[in-house]
Amino acid sequence: MVKAQKDITKDKISTWMFQVSYSYQFPGMDTKTLYGENNTIGGGVYYKTDKNWMFSFNGSFISGNKVNLTRQELFGSILDANGEIITGDGIYGSYALFERGAHFQGKVGKVFPVLSPNKNCGFFVSGGLGYLFNRIRCEFGSYASPPPALSGDYRYGYDRMRGGFAWSAEAGYLFLSNSRVLNFSLSFEIIQAYTKPMREWDFNLMMKDTNNYIDQYMGIRLSIYIPTYRRMPAEYYYH
Repeated sequence: MVKAQKDITKDKISTWMFQVSYSYQFPGMDTKTLYGENNTIGGGVYYKTDKNWMFSFNGSFISGNKVNLTRQELFGSILDANGEIITGDGIYGSYALFERGAHFQGKVGKVFPVLSPNKNCGFFVSGGLGYLFNRIRCEFGSYASPPPALSGDYRYGYDRMRGGFAWSAEAGYLFLSNSRVLNFSLSFEIIQAYTKPMREWDFNLMMKDTNNYIDQYMGIRLSIYIPTYRRMPAEYYYH
């Protein structure tokens, strides 16, 4: 049996969609103790049913340049008497600290076709379950090699890496154009993860960090979609 092709301008259709996204996030809970605002870049695969349910798997990479720790709090055990770090070349080194991390999840959502050009888009809500981790990255100037205490596996004792189970909630507006040319969503998202330290030793504590943390991110997400459905051929009338 041949299934009739549906018209997005008239019908609710099912389709696979590829997504790329950007978000600007603000930290909450225990996250704001270590980090400031960040940016994420991500992508995913979506399946929208003809009942306007959406199922997806997506991932995002977290990148920020605000770390709320002094050098004493992070590197206290390897600073010299002047509070400086001596590089592997025997000179004082300049460095920069960054937040790095990632978030992967499966999601389920529902589209409500309100104020939309067709029945396949409109306001939506979704929720997800997955895994999130974050850590501190330290980069030294290109002119100097890292200090011995921050070389090789030793550097892991200072990066405060932690990860764990995460849930997310998202609400916004999804636009799928009738021509398939412009497809995007703008939404508010909250992510909350229940994390544990992932390193066996914290050199600043001189022991393993055994605390549990709640990492929280809130922000605005902009996503672009590439749907895979075929456009209906134009209708021509002959007399």
